[in-house]
Formats: sequence, C-alpha cells, structure tokens
Amino acid sequence: MSRDARWKSLLELLVERGRLEVEEVATELEVSAATIRRDFDQLAEQQMLVRTRGGAVVHGVSYELPLRYKTARRASEKQRIARAVAGLVSPGEAVGLTGGTTTTEVARALAVRSDLAAASPALTIVTNALNIANELAVRPQFKIVVTGGVARPQSYELVGPLADGVLSQITIDVAVLGVVAFDVTHGAAANDEAEAAINRLLCERAERVVVAADSSKLRRRAFARICSVGAVDILVTDTAADAETVGRFEEAGLRVITV
Repeated sequence: MSRDARWKSLLELLVERGRLEVEEVATELEVSAATIRRDFDQLAEQQMLVRTRGGAVVHGVSYELPLRYKTARRASEKQRIARAVAGLVSPGEAVGLTGGTTTTEVARALAVRSDLAAASPALTIVTNALNIANELAVRPQFKIVVTGGVARPQSYELVGPLADGVLSQITIDVAVLGVVAFDVTHGAAANDEAEAAINRLLCERAERVVVAADSSKLRRRAFARICSVGAVDILVTDTAADAETVGRFEEAGLRVITV
C-alpha cells in the first residue's frame, strides 16, 4: 500500500471512529506499527490529527477531512449520481457548481457528454471550486467563470466577499449543490459558514437548484445552513436512501431521483 493510500485510509478511519490505536490499525492495514507511528507523526505535523500516547484522535470538534482524502468514499454512488445530474442539464445552459467530491464527478460527467462536445459554448460553468475549474478549463466547448475569493485548502473552494461580487452580477439556469447534510427540517448545510454563504448565493442566482448527495448525507445536520428544503427543486441520491426518507422529501415538494 502506498503512503497516499495509507494516509487516506487512516484519515477515513479516524473520521469514522474518532480515535485510532497504533497496534490495532497496523494490523488492520497490514503494515508495521513503526510505519503507522511515522504516519501519525507526519499527519500531526500537518495538523490533520492530534497525536496521543499510542495512537491519534481527530483534530478538534470541527474536524473536516480535506477533499483530496474524500474521493474514494462512496465513489460508485457519487459517479451514478453525477451521471444523473449531468443528464438534467440542457445544452447552452449556465450551470453553477459548488465544491465537493460529488460535484467534481458532475463536472466530469458533463465533460464526457457527446452532445456537448461541439457547440461553443456548449455550457457556461460558474464555479468557486478551483479543482473543477482546472479540470474543465481544457474543454474548449465550455465557458468557465470562476468566482474570486480566498481559497480554502480543505475543499479548494473560493470564499469571501470577492466571490460575492462576481455572483451578485450573474444569473444561472441551474445550481448543483454538494452538501455535507440535507434534511427536510434543517435544509442543506455545510461544515464551513463561508462556504455555506457562497453556496447560498449561488442558489439565489439560479432558476432551479439540484442537491447531489449520496444517502449518507440525508437526514443529517451540519453547522452552517446553506438553504431551506423549499429552495431546492430536485434531490439526486443513491438507491440506499430508505423509502421513508425519500417520501419526506417528496412531501416537501422535491422531485427525488434515486440511482
């Protein structure tokens, strides 16, 4: 197992369990305890965990796993969701994409649509996510509009008043939201209030709003509210979402697509 793969596994386990012990995780990952101790020390230097005697704990109560370590989680579900979301977009539309692993997959699904390969521009993509802009900038059929702002290293998203200035001057056809949590009562939410503020503004500038969220995000709450459930038109999720949860969103007036 490579170091990057090992670190990804360690951080995912840490988010899931809250605490890891060296000997236990070394056995689980089939590497030496010395390797795990070295990994923990290096991750602690990057302030991605807190070292303890014999193990490690998450870095504070608001711990957020950086985007580059999230990509392998529920990958097949996110790719299915992304293809379904991409199918909701019509040629010539202006599409807003927030940051996140699922919206990144949406960008990739749009990039491979054959009917969007020739027109110029086939789509206008508005995003505050640097990684999405970077992936799509090489696609000449897309017009890429990037908001200003200050980059958050956890999510590669631009936030702050500079981003507000761009978004307040435009309108878009559809906003695609990646969320940390989505609940009928509490709405769509993120971990960071600055990200939530930009995502909220993107929703306000859109004719329709699509939440792209795997089933693990549903019926959950997070720190910073993006918008109410009433501001969302469509939820695209995976088939692991239970019937009761789907029914509650439909009763709230959303169209729910499960894939």
